[in-house]
Amino acid sequence: MSIVKPEYLGVSRISGPIIVVDGVSGVGFDEVVEVITPSGEVRKGRVLEVERGKAIVQVFEGTEGLSLSETRVRFLGEPLKVPVSMDMLGRVMNSLAEPIDGNPKPIAEDLRDVNGSPLNPVAREYPRDFIQTGISVIDCMCSLVRGQKLPIFSAAGLPHNLLAAQIARQAEIGGEEDFYIVFAAMGIKHDEAVFFRRRFEEGGALKRTAMFINLAEDPVMERIITPRTALTLAEYLAFEQEAHVLVILTDMTSYCEALREISASLEEVPSRKGYPGYMYSDLASIYERAGRIHGKNGSLTQMPILTMPNDDITHPIPDLTGYITEGQIVLDRELYNRGVYPPVNVLISLSRLMKDGIGKGKTREDHADVASQLYAAYAECNELRSLASIMGEEALSQRDRAYLRFGDEFEMRFINQGVDEDRSIEKTLEIAWDLLSILPREELTRIHREYLDKYLRT
Repeated sequence: MSIVKPEYLGVSRISGPIIVVDGVSGVGFDEVVEVITPSGEVRKGRVLEVERGKAIVQVFEGTEGLSLSETRVRFLGEPLKVPVSMDMLGRVMNSLAEPIDGNPKPIAEDLRDVNGSPLNPVAREYPRDFIQTGISVIDCMCSLVRGQKLPIFSAAGLPHNLLAAQIARQAEIGGEEDFYIVFAAMGIKHDEAVFFRRRFEEGGALKRTAMFINLAEDPVMERIITPRTALTLAEYLAFEQEAHVLVILTDMTSYCEALREISASLEEVPSRKGYPGYMYSDLASIYERAGRIHGKNGSLTQMPILTMPNDDITHPIPDLTGYITEGQIVLDRELYNRGVYPPVNVLISLSRLMKDGIGKGKTREDHADVASQLYAAYAECNELRSLASIMGEEALSQRDRAYLRFGDEFEMRFINQGVDEDRSIEKTLEIAWDLLSILPREELTRIHREYLDKYLRT
C-alpha cells in the first residue's frame, strides 16, 4: 500500500532560496521536500527548521517563478538521498549526482543519505600510509597520509586550480590497491569547469575520477549540497568497495559564502564577518567524514581548497578550517610573483600526521631527517636575507652566503616544478640531498650520521 505524502498549498514567505510553509504537522528536520511551481515544475528542497507548525525550507533550484498562493509543497518523510555506483567514475555530474556530460545516467547500486552515516570515534583507525602527489614540496615537507584532511590555503589570483588538477592527475599510493579521485568544485565559472575536465582527460585521470560541478550561476542552495554528495560517493567507494579515495573540494570559500547568504535569508544573528555562528560545526560535518575504519581496507582522504579573503589567514574560513583539519598547505603571493610554482610557503605549512606516514617501508629511511634539515636551513636563510637587506651581502660570512645560495636553489629547484612534472619521492629526496650538499657538513645537525655517510654528495 502506497503512503500518502502530505501536500500543502501556498507558502507564507519567499526569501532568496527560502520558503516558509505554515500549518504543517509530522514534518522533521532535514526532510526532503518537493516544491511544485504554478507551471507544474517539480523542485527539490529540504527542511531547515520546524517550529510551532511552521517549516522553513531550502529550495535547491531556487525560488524564481514561485508564488505565495499557488506554490504546492510536498513533504517526503525522509532525508535527501543520492545514488552511488562504481559507474559514476569517469563521469561529470551536478550537485545531485545527475550527469551533465551528455552520457546516460549511471545505474545506481544504492541510495545513500547525503549527510553520511554517524561514525563511532572508537571505530576510527589512525592514518599511517603515505600518498604520493608527485609534488616535491608537499611529498617531502607536508606529506599527505591516507585518511588525513589536509587543506590548501590559497588566495585570489594564485594557481590553486592548477595545483588541484595536478594533484588529482598525479596522486598515487603504489601497489595494486584501488585508488580513486572524487573531485567537487563549488561556485566555479564555465571556463574553470572546462579547464578541470580537459586537464583530467589529457592526463588520463578522468577514468578513475568522479567529478561534481556546481557553477557560479547555479542556485546557491546547490552549493551547500555539492561537497556532501561528493563525500557520499567517496564513503561508498572507501568503506563499501574498500578502495582508497582522495576527495578534493574547491573552493570552500564559495561554500561558506553560500552558507552566509542562506543565513542572511533566515535573518539569523550573524557572527564574525557576517558568517553564521554554526559555521564551525557545519564545516566539521564535512571535514570529519575523512578517515579510516577498523576492519576496512579503504580510506577517505580530503584536500579542501579555500581562498583566503584579502590574503588574511586569520579570516574565519581558514581560521575555523585550521582548527578542524590536520595541518595546512599555504600558497604565497610573493613566491608566485617570482615565478615559483607551486608557490608553497614552507615555513607556515605543515602536516600534523606526516611523521606517521613516512620513513622506512613507507617512503625512505632518511625522509624525516631530510625534511627537518631542509626546514631548518630555509628558516636560517630567511633570517639571513633580512640581515643582508640591512647590512649588505658583503658583510656576511662564507657560511652565511652558503645559506643564501641554498635558499635560492631550494626555491627554484625544489619548490618550483612544472605543472606537468611528476616527481617520485626518490627523485624528490635526490634533489633535496643535492641542495643540502651546498651547506658545510657540520651544519647538517638534524640528520643522523649514517644517512650523511650514505646519501650526502661531497
